[in-house]
Amino acid sequence: MNDEISYAEMLEIPVETVTVSKKEKKKKWREEPLSDQLVKEVNDRMEASDPAYAESKPIEREMQTVNRRSPARKVLLVELVAVIALCATIFLTNLFIPNSAINTFVRGLFQGNAQTADARVYSDFKLSPVVNEYVDAEVTVSETGVMSFTAECTVYAPVEGTLESVYGNATDGYSIRLRHSDSFTTIISGIDDVYLAEGDKVRTNVPLAHSDGEGAVSIMFYDGENLIRNVVKNDEGISWS
Repeated sequence: MNDEISYAEMLEIPVETVTVSKKEKKKKWREEPLSDQLVKEVNDRMEASDPAYAESKPIEREMQTVNRRSPARKVLLVELVAVIALCATIFLTNLFIPNSAINTFVRGLFQGNAQTADARVYSDFKLSPVVNEYVDAEVTVSETGVMSFTAECTVYAPVEGTLESVYGNATDGYSIRLRHSDSFTTIISGIDDVYLAEGDKVRTNVPLAHSDGEGAVSIMFYDGENLIRNVVKNDEGISWS
């Protein structure tokens, strides 16, 4: 309004002759939401039978409890328990039964690939004296290749290897099995004390066992399951024939 009067004064038009008209703003019609229109229309149609038929109501959803113990979770739990039980079994058998089948199997899994096969045969080894040269013991060799002697002395291994197993008791005497390769083994029987434990390395210059001299000590060599017979005694000692 002030702008129109100022403009009229600039044109030198009397203010009294200026008609100021104010255009009324039309109120913008606010449309009703389509959803409400539809609800209203349906309610109008259904008013006679059920006025509340089309009323908009919030949808109630039932809360579902998530089952945390799904089948996959149960299977995982069972596998975990089985692994723990297996580890406990291996530990206990390794502690009380070191040469059990399960321990042998497990050692084979972890050591089988690391250790190469020892294909050496008995003739690849040189035999060493089984008694000290200062001991008065006569070592003999039978026709079947079995070495034997009777004396109170320390017993040595004829060939280096591993103490595979120990049998017997203090009353009846002990027998031990030495493994030198995959096919070559030695069995010594009639000893009274064993200085090493199963699995220990055996050296020809380290005492292996002791004999009290009351019974004969026998040494037998095997190629697989076969007794090796070509063992002889000469001036140089015991050797292969």
